[in-house]
Amino acid sequence: MSVSLNDDILNEMEKLQKLLGFSGRSEIVRAGIRNMLSEEKQRNDLTGMLHSLLLVIHDEKSDDEISNMRHPYDKLINTHLHSKIDRDRCLEIFLLRGEAEEIRRMTREFQANKRMDNVKLIPM
Repeated sequence: MSVSLNDDILNEMEKLQKLLGFSGRSEIVRAGIRNMLSEEKQRNDLTGMLHSLLLVIHDEKSDDEISNMRHPYDKLINTHLHSKIDRDRCLEIFLLRGEAEEIRRMTREFQANKRMDNVKLIPM
């Protein structure tokens, strides 16, 4: 299996490796995959009506794309906050209320988009 990573990610991986004491890049990748699998299992265990936060970090150029992605889920979104967090990156905070399956669908759509730097669902 081969994976292509840009220089920014490789530099961040090296910092993480030193900070957390990983033996190599493969260990970091395995830990990341385990973490992602665990989060997905937790999301799949959610049922019924719930409140949650969806946090999305993306580059500033993706603002229009965020707007288009969120519109089909307007009925779930109680509050949406947009904040510029540095020179060219933004944070979206969505306070959601709705059926777990719809919230999962929205989360997965954002996660699958390559222009999103980080997507995190926090059930409440």
